[in-house]
Amino acid sequence: MTEPGNQNRIEPSSDVRPIGIEKDEPAFEPPGLPGEVEVFNDADVALDRLAGEIVVHALECVRRFGDFHLALSGGGTPMPLYERLMIDPAYRRMPWRKTHLWIVDERRVPFDDDRSNYKHIKEIIGDHSDIPSNQLHPIEATRDDADTAYESALQEALGWREKGQDRLDFVLLGMGPDGHTASLFPNSRALEVDDRLVALNDGPTVVPPDRVTMTYKLINASRLIVPLVLGAGKAEMIARVATGHDPVHDLPIKGIHPIGGRLCWYLDRAACGRD
Repeated sequence: MTEPGNQNRIEPSSDVRPIGIEKDEPAFEPPGLPGEVEVFNDADVALDRLAGEIVVHALECVRRFGDFHLALSGGGTPMPLYERLMIDPAYRRMPWRKTHLWIVDERRVPFDDDRSNYKHIKEIIGDHSDIPSNQLHPIEATRDDADTAYESALQEALGWREKGQDRLDFVLLGMGPDGHTASLFPNSRALEVDDRLVALNDGPTVVPPDRVTMTYKLINASRLIVPLVLGAGKAEMIARVATGHDPVHDLPIKGIHPIGGRLCWYLDRAACGRD
């Protein structure tokens, strides 16, 4: 996987336009977060706009490269987004048959465990779209070599692209109340991994069970990275990230710095501390 340059940024062509959802922007200055910041008056509007962005980005990547590599996170926040992509007619143009679906991070549990991110994403998207089964890429997290196996799968699938384009197209992240993202937890060993695309993570700061996670190296090489952060429970952490005073080891989400790609936050008013 090569490091991309700024010339690889996607700009939608004239025949790929955003889904027709009006932008509902609040009338206040957004938090001073790195990258671009999109703030919406409520979570529903944020999810609608993000679903439209995914479809537009997917169509443009398919037009340019022949396929679309999408990495999704688990947790409660993005599940309504995934459901929306499946059931709302506004997003029926999503090119699932040309999409490769990756998992950002996984708990080291079997696929039938309710704590498995893949289990829930497959039940919503994999079982109800026409995405080919060989383009669904679960992390086999209970394997001893789960990290190296997933890294090999990524390299094989992306290796068909020309140099500079062999990277993930869209990575959807969340943010925990402790500032973690993916399974990159504060002061955990995976934060130090700079020569791997995927790493195992455990230790006292990692919420059990142990994890398998995409690393900064892989995430930061991606074409578009979107942290989706909703709700008043995240407002204090968003304010801390925006101040810039805490080190990355304490707030791992601050380690997200795209190389030749875009970082775009999707927030609602509540996550910005606004009622």
